[in-house]
Amino acid sequence: MHRFVRSGRGLVHFHAVIRLDGPNGPDSPPLDWGTVPMLDQAIRQVAGQVAVPVPSAALVDEDTAEPRPLVPRRGAQLDVEPVHVSTELDGVSDKQVAAYIAKYATRGAESARTADRPIRQVWEIAHLDVTEHARRMIYACFNLGDPPEYRDVLLRRWAHALGYGGHFSAKSRHYCTPLEALRNARLTYQAEQARQALGLPDPGERQVVTIAE
Repeated sequence: MHRFVRSGRGLVHFHAVIRLDGPNGPDSPPLDWGTVPMLDQAIRQVAGQVAVPVPSAALVDEDTAEPRPLVPRRGAQLDVEPVHVSTELDGVSDKQVAAYIAKYATRGAESARTADRPIRQVWEIAHLDVTEHARRMIYACFNLGDPPEYRDVLLRRWAHALGYGGHFSAKSRHYCTPLEALRNARLTYQAEQARQALGLPDPGERQVVTIAE
């Protein structure tokens, strides 16, 4: 059983494919109480309870004029739909979800109409061929890179990527093929193709050194 969670377009948003398996893992069906409505309700309840206090940041309370900690929470936009292997049912199909995730897996920062290279100096921002929305977010990364409490985030280093320097996804090793395994399989295939094209003998168990150009 899967549920696909997505939010409306925005600067910060989150997508998740959530599974509910049986007690013996992905090969066993969920128990009788593990229904689609139950999972839908659980997702909505948890999403409404998540909060991340930021002690180093404070806001001024409008009523008391006293500082209060900043506590980011999930916004009002929450779209929860069941994932089916058939498009004839209500919800979205597994192929639609796979295509949607693949779009993020293959897109770079330039797809969001922002810069495709690191920005070293703040004066460069005014001359970038980017949208004004992206330009304002790049300026914000440079401004937030100055306070000591944010310097560990390295916002200026990743300003061209709108402040995000991490990988686009996180996934379970129990259910998914690690990216390292995919890279190794691709390198092995490319090396074999190159060996055949050059007419080189099969290396067997001998060590092979690959030099990339």
